[in-house]
Amino acid sequence: MSGEARDACGVVAVYAPTPLSVDVPRLVYHALYALQHRGQESAGIAISDGDTMVVYKDLGLVAQVFDESVLQSLRGNAAIGHVRYSTSGSSTWGNAQPSYKSATTGQIALAHNGNLVNSQELKQSLADAGGDPTPGRRLHASSDTDLVASHIARACSVASAQDGGAGDMKQAILEVLGRLAGAFSFTMMDERRIFGARDPYGFRPLCIGRVGDAWILASETCALDLIGADFVRDVEPGELVTVGADGLASERFAPQGRHAACVFEHVYFARPDSTLMGQNVYATRYRMGMRLAAESTPDADLVMPVPDSGVPAAQGFARGSAIIYGEGFVKNRYVGRTFIQPTQLMRQQGIKMKLNPLREVIAGKKLVVVDDSIVRGNTTRQIVGMLRDAGAREVHMRISSPPIQWPCFYGIDMPDQDELIASRLDVEGIRAHIGADSLAYLSLDGMLEATKVPEDEFCTACFSSRYPVAISAGELASKHVVDDVAPKEELQAQRA
Repeated sequence: MSGEARDACGVVAVYAPTPLSVDVPRLVYHALYALQHRGQESAGIAISDGDTMVVYKDLGLVAQVFDESVLQSLRGNAAIGHVRYSTSGSSTWGNAQPSYKSATTGQIALAHNGNLVNSQELKQSLADAGGDPTPGRRLHASSDTDLVASHIARACSVASAQDGGAGDMKQAILEVLGRLAGAFSFTMMDERRIFGARDPYGFRPLCIGRVGDAWILASETCALDLIGADFVRDVEPGELVTVGADGLASERFAPQGRHAACVFEHVYFARPDSTLMGQNVYATRYRMGMRLAAESTPDADLVMPVPDSGVPAAQGFARGSAIIYGEGFVKNRYVGRTFIQPTQLMRQQGIKMKLNPLREVIAGKKLVVVDDSIVRGNTTRQIVGMLRDAGAREVHMRISSPPIQWPCFYGIDMPDQDELIASRLDVEGIRAHIGADSLAYLSLDGMLEATKVPEDEFCTACFSSRYPVAISAGELASKHVVDDVAPKEELQAQRA
């Protein structure tokens, strides 16, 4: 995907029995560094020494927010971290995470990957209950994270008032998790424990690891690899894990239901060296490219990727088609990922700064250009034009996922439906718009088969319109959805 949708946030949590057993803030820092691809707008860490919680966050990349002096100032044995892009809420310091709240019995910090579909109801219920319970503060941010943290703090304060001051943060978390609808993978903490939770459908990934006597929670296994941690298992959909002095404990806040993991994590969002649902992401994308070649191979001289996201699929396409693989673009790796920039103008400028065609490789050749997806079509059109200007004889676009026709309500900041080119044009219309000689997409069945995961364990709503969690008419209208989505009876059954 070249510059047309924003990535998923990244979350981390670390707990060590004592601050001396491992360098907790540095572990969180390096884990966030490994997850930088999941968000570039802001970064933050919350840390506690058992009594005092400190939150440090700012706009920018992980390495920009945390220098050596900041890391040395952070002390504690329990911490969470976050890298963010704005699914809900704008790119402001107030919306940077982790979110911090205090209750009558303690403090909580929370980091979120996902997007809730009942935010308005949650805002109203919080207002009806008296608003943000943190003394001297209001619900100032527009993000789901601040809203959920406020609900947890209020639930803890209410429980404390009812039982004479013994309100437990974990019980408050369990209560609030049961009220949420949509996609969420949370890392949370109070002064002495860390928590991790996934929504009942498991839309967003969250895994558990160990390094020495420390426990790690992270969005992707690549974060475990960087800090030398061993993968233990994934957090299950509908599960809350708690890590403290007594080790790791698990309990369910929702019954096991249909698994609906975001298939786009496998197509694009996750790092190729991560493992999702037991499958290496690079290998999955390679298989997608091979399947795409089996479905649609043109007469061509060279297979090339749109770097970096198109590389594994392009390599698989070259293998499946027996066409030579080559690199047709040089990438400036000091330019941020174009899709994550907040405006389309910045994305358009970014693609030219980021990619430069290799004329010596391209000139006079019939090219197969492999990318993972097309969203608006503007970036792909630029890429085709750049290749033609560099002397390409023909440009055949091949996309290793199906056409994206419906927006995401579960944590991926795709455009409104009327901006999705595949919702307005058929494949031939898209081909004409981007200026390619031919265009073909991987079929839905081909994509799912390449994952080697049972197809009923995925959310494919952006391709199929089958939203696992019911979307209200107002929410559909907010993204200008006019096409029919999954049948009302099915949505009601899935919500039940």
